Amino acid sequence: MLILRDPSQLGQVEDAYIRGLIAQRFQEITIEGYSYDDLGMFVLAEPGDSIADLEKAGGVWITSGVLNDAQYGDPEFSPCFEVLDAHPGHGWEMVHCMGGDFGVSTVIPDVEGIDPELLRFCLEYGEAVPPINGDSYAPGA
Repeated sequence: MLILRDPSQLGQVEDAYIRGLIAQRFQEITIEGYSYDDLGMFVLAEPGDSIADLEKAGGVWITSGVLNDAQYGDPEFSPCFEVLDAHPGHGWEMVHCMGGDFGVSTVIPDVEGIDPELLRFCLEYGEAVPPINGDSYAPGA
């Protein structure tokens, strides 16, 4: 997984669409007087990452219960994300508001090797959104 805390790290993201998505989100969260560390981070899932590792890295609950021990698949389970945007053909963006102005965005690419349970979860709960305008990232920007 990649943890991205500011736009200077975008060069680490290989997929142009995902890189553009995260670049757009960095632009959207820019608030004068705040550093990116004050506002949040992006956790980019990679093939082989476990759901537990993603939850731990972001300090979020994905398939784990928040208010009870229910897990994804249990009848009592209720997801706790604020938004789960589906970007058809590219992946998903899951946003958790953590309090105040801080948030965590977990980006899950739709690629081989991503945890199958995580993909099922995203397919079940994700809502399609319009595509972004390509790769808005430019080195040095």
